[in-house]
Amino acid sequence: MKIVSVKILREFWILFPNAEQHLKAWVDEVKQAAWLQPSDIKEKYRSASILKNRRVVFNIKGNDYRLIVSVAYRFGAVYIKFIGTPVRCNQCRNHRTGVALMEIRPIHSEADYKAVMREVSGYFDDEPTPGTAAGNRFEVLLTLVEAYEAKHFPIDLPDPVEAIKFRMEQSDLTAKDLVPMIGRLNRVYEVLNRKRSLTLAMIWKLHNGLGIPATSLIRPPSPLQSV
Repeated sequence: MKIVSVKILREFWILFPNAEQHLKAWVDEVKQAAWLQPSDIKEKYRSASILKNRRVVFNIKGNDYRLIVSVAYRFGAVYIKFIGTPVRCNQCRNHRTGVALMEIRPIHSEADYKAVMREVSGYFDDEPTPGTAAGNRFEVLLTLVEAYEAKHFPIDLPDPVEAIKFRMEQSDLTAKDLVPMIGRLNRVYEVLNRKRSLTLAMIWKLHNGLGIPATSLIRPPSPLQSV
């Protein structure tokens, strides 16, 4: 899936550092996903709430934070609408406004970026039909935004231990559920407590069994990165 408006996440975890690794894990998983319908999301994110108008609410870091996105299923794209506490989430409202069409060109400045995002947001509110003039324009704008954000607001991979904990949380798993992939229960706790590194066999089984992107599992855990 393409993810746009990632700048919001980077700004949020500067204020709330404990959300950073779980948000990175969410981004890493969604980039590898191919959601065709809401049930594809619920299959992997049991606590996610599917709302009308293709909105989805994800619980991040337990129930500490809520992430609201809009999904354009036919275009394989996700727009980040809101990230915050449950209280602020309940207070937030969506106001649609008319947006003038901008000339399609590379995004060179923050002003260009904001103008494109205003238009892109409208397409997520009223998803066009693929292959139409509006659909083609939407696809081009998504490509422009994705390229600009990758350059100016890059998001690196999550810590592998945090990626595992994120997937455990989203799938309601316990340490015992990881035994088939990691080994004996004491070994699972050693991995989760950063006392044992993941082996290639563990990485392969975690990737196949839980769908955790292999790229994030291969990365050394934080305490080992200086080794």
